Amino acid sequence: MSAHILTVDDSASIRMTTKIALTNAGYKVTEAVDGLDGLNKAKAAQFDLIVTDLNMPNMNGLAMIEALRRSPAHTGIPIIFLTTESDADMKNRAKAAGATGWITKPFDSEQLVKIARKVLGK
Repeated sequence: MSAHILTVDDSASIRMTTKIALTNAGYKVTEAVDGLDGLNKAKAAQFDLIVTDLNMPNMNGLAMIEALRRSPAHTGIPIIFLTTESDADMKNRAKAAGATGWITKPFDSEQLVKIARKVLGK
């Protein structure tokens, strides 16, 4: 059975790019349009990995991660930031919130798949 990945991004083109890359690699992908949508979808289904943007309307990626990490069911799920932010302070805040990894946009589809395989161990 393939891993189920939740992608959270307010950009339709980024959602499409990540979905194509991950689907072609054999993963099942569910999309969310912002942090609030991502949080609701993460609570409604079981995911093996979450890939999220940082800057989004309604709830940003950092707030979504903090909310997920407060839920015992979501403490062990790897979460990767996929963002234009490359600020070291923001990376440290993300790590402190519970982010597993960080990919800076624009990103390479192969890089995304490689990191997904690494954190999923498959």
